[in-house]
Amino acid sequence: MKYILIIGDGMADNPVPTLDNKTPLQHAAIPVMDGLAAKGEVGNVVNCPAGLPAGSDTAILSIFGADPNVCYTGRSPLEAAATGIQLQPGDISYRCNMVTYEDSDLPFEEKRILSHSGGSIEGNQSIQLITDLFRDPAFQQAAQQAGMVVHPAASFRHIAVQSGASITGISLLPPHDHLGEVIGPLLPSGNDNAQVLKSLMKLAHQVLDHHPINEQRRAEGKRPANGVWFWAEGSAVALESFWEKYHKTGTVISAVPLCFGIARLSGLDIREVPGATGELDTNYEGKVAAALEELRSGKDFVAVHVEAPDECTHNGDLPGKLQAIEWLDSRVVGPLTQALAEEGTDYRLLILSDHKTLTATRGHDADPVPYLLYDSRKDTGLGLPYCEESGQKGPAYPAGAPVLMKKLFAL
Repeated sequence: MKYILIIGDGMADNPVPTLDNKTPLQHAAIPVMDGLAAKGEVGNVVNCPAGLPAGSDTAILSIFGADPNVCYTGRSPLEAAATGIQLQPGDISYRCNMVTYEDSDLPFEEKRILSHSGGSIEGNQSIQLITDLFRDPAFQQAAQQAGMVVHPAASFRHIAVQSGASITGISLLPPHDHLGEVIGPLLPSGNDNAQVLKSLMKLAHQVLDHHPINEQRRAEGKRPANGVWFWAEGSAVALESFWEKYHKTGTVISAVPLCFGIARLSGLDIREVPGATGELDTNYEGKVAAALEELRSGKDFVAVHVEAPDECTHNGDLPGKLQAIEWLDSRVVGPLTQALAEEGTDYRLLILSDHKTLTATRGHDADPVPYLLYDSRKDTGLGLPYCEESGQKGPAYPAGAPVLMKKLFAL
């Protein structure tokens, strides 16, 4: 028996007026997932506990069987773990996004944030920009005084680590939840260290705004990555062993550090796939091939995470979200289940969104999301498609997805 988890990040949504008041899951052509749902179990689950951020950090912890109320210290420590960053006592980790501020002569605080990903900046350009920023004499001095270093990543998602700082009472907001808004009220606040971070963000904009890479991006009709945004603060975290909890070996396949960090801290293996970008153009076929290789090599469990629906929604790209959901169906779920069936392999499969990402707001929402649980040996005769409406007709798990991981393993 093999066990598979597929996370379509942010694919759950509310009804969209331009889709005849259907959700993207209802509107998209997903015959494979609908077929599995008709023979499986469809219900709904809350992955983001009340009082904690509605994001992939809390949600994916829940999905993997960890209780965010107990183990969550912030998102960036999970991402730091993915790259082997060792946080020392007193260290604070932050996500350091490359972002886009509007091009205008307005004061910094009056500008709007247009992109949480620096216009979906390419990895090599992002690394060059963040490296040049921390080498700039003025910014380098300010960063040293703040006790901050940066760990570049091959995307817009860098990690900054600050020593000897306090985050008690601090307010650092996720940029993807405030696109199009004036940044003044969104900037760090709440304690003295917030002012330090705010001054670094302001100085970073001055340094990056007319960097040659950004001038080139403007000339090419792309958004510049003309700023950084600190958020997702946290200290070192420890997670329970996946093996000790479920007695299953496994591998996580993704394009985002968060998933790899949770995997490493849980004792699961990770598998990076060439061409996996976290965007709509990710290497779907490569992820399927990697998943099958891991299962054939003897692993009990494999998790495949697809970021594209979430990123498209943040970018206001509804057609892209629909395409991402359809490609998840036709290029991931379809080939994966077909290969297992042809090999005669029995499997149990859990498909779900970690959280809702709303077309209406381009931000996250903690409402229940639909899950699909399928066993290749059984036919429940449910007959329902996979969508939010079907989920509301099935079992409900308000306490979070640790229950679902146990159900996947039939424990």
